[in-house]
Parts: sequence; C-alpha cells; structure tokens
Amino acid sequence: MNGNSHPTRPETDPYESMAGPLAGTAFARPSARMVAALGEVSAATACAKLHQTGITRTFIDGPVPLHRTPDVHVVGGAVTLQFLPQREDVFSGTAQEDAERSTALWRVLETVQPGDVLVVAAHGSHFTGCLGDMLVRYFKLRGGAGIVVDGRVRDAQRIRALGVPVWCTGVTPHYASQTELFPYAFNVPVGVGGTLVTPGDLIVADEDGAVAVPQQYAIAIAEDARSHQDKEAFARERLDAGGRLSDYYPLTGKGMAEYVANGGAR
Repeated sequence: MNGNSHPTRPETDPYESMAGPLAGTAFARPSARMVAALGEVSAATACAKLHQTGITRTFIDGPVPLHRTPDVHVVGGAVTLQFLPQREDVFSGTAQEDAERSTALWRVLETVQPGDVLVVAAHGSHFTGCLGDMLVRYFKLRGGAGIVVDGRVRDAQRIRALGVPVWCTGVTPHYASQTELFPYAFNVPVGVGGTLVTPGDLIVADEDGAVAVPQQYAIAIAEDARSHQDKEAFARERLDAGGRLSDYYPLTGKGMAEYVANGGAR
C-alpha cells in the first residue's frame, strides 16, 4: 500500500461470519405466586424494603413512563437485551435496518412469554431508537407485560396507542442501529440505569420508575410491603383527621400503639 492508497472495506460483511447474537443460558422465570405477591407493591416500597435487607442498588435510574397515567404499574419477570457500541467494520451501511432481523433485537422478542418485562440496556443513549411500533406491537401480541429501556424509543404515538406500558429516557426518530449502538446479546445480565438486572429478576415499575427485585426476596418483600403500606394508610387517615406528623409518621410509639389497638392490618 503506497502513501496515496487507502484500505478498502472487505467485500463480505464481517457480521455475516459471526456466530450470531449472543444468547444467555436458560433461566427460571418467576412463579405466578411471586408476580401476584408483588402485584400491589409500589416501586418505592419495593426499593425501600430491599434497601433494608442490604440490597441498595435496585432502582433503574433514567427511564420514566412514556405515557404517564396514575394507575401505570407493571410486575413481571425480566428478559434482557444488551446494546453495545457499534463499530463500522463489524456492521454498517445501507443494509443496516434490514439486517437487524438477524440480531439480538429480533431474537429476544421471539423468546417473550406472557407476563415478561423486556429490559433493554442502551447506555442511556439519546440517539438509539431501541424499539418502535412494529416491535412493540409484536411484544404485545406475545403477551409481554411492559418494557423498560435505558435509552430511547421511536413511534411514540403509536406505542402509546398500543397500550403497552413503556419506561424510557425519551424519544428519537432513529431506528435501533442507525447511530452508535447495536443489539448484540439477549437474556444475559445487563447494567441498566446503574443497576444489575439478570434474566428472571422481577421488575416492579410505576410512576416512580422501575426497580429490580431478586426472586429469592420477592415473597418476603411483598409480605413486608403489605404491612408497611397498611401502616401508611392508617397514618394518612390520622394525618387527614388533624393528627401531628411526629405522632403518625413514621408509625412508632403512640401512633403504633393506636394502630395495634385499632386491629392492626386491615
């Protein structure tokens, strides 16, 4: 190669010779009992109760509801998708969007089972539209419960119309591999919004955001959460009736004695 020549792109795309998207090993989805137990638990309560056990990094920082409604709430087992930085010698060019069908993005959607929550690690990208109308539509048709994306989505109006609860960091007109990321792996452990999510973890998401709950803590957390939420309901009643904040929140001492005298959990 002389000083005036330039290296040329290989005639074949290196991605075609790769083994394909990286798939994680088999994992156990949470039981129906676990999902039902957390069904009335808020993200804030789940996060607080896990913190009290010593598990302090469960909040998925960044994603918020795409369609904010007072009753938005999802509980389900995680299936995961991992985006990684794109490198042009591996995958680029005009055929990008068409070739996405051979990536982890399509593969993970074809593994979705009823009640699953898709968790997407996209490095908080402002430019990668991880999912759009067609893919979310397919997710819904397979029975998926909700989607949490550490990044952006596109076709926002159509996604809202589908009624699938989506937590994301915003919207973009880009398709998934159009800019700096590429969907490489699925159903592997991922870092999402500063939190580790492994396939099969329970996701509790509402207006306050999304929280990852390890399966082994689900039942205990749910039982503790129900007691906690009942005490808070009692405290609200007393505060609304004119009670002093220091007497009823947190519910200890005099307030707790009054709660117990009134029959405790209702």
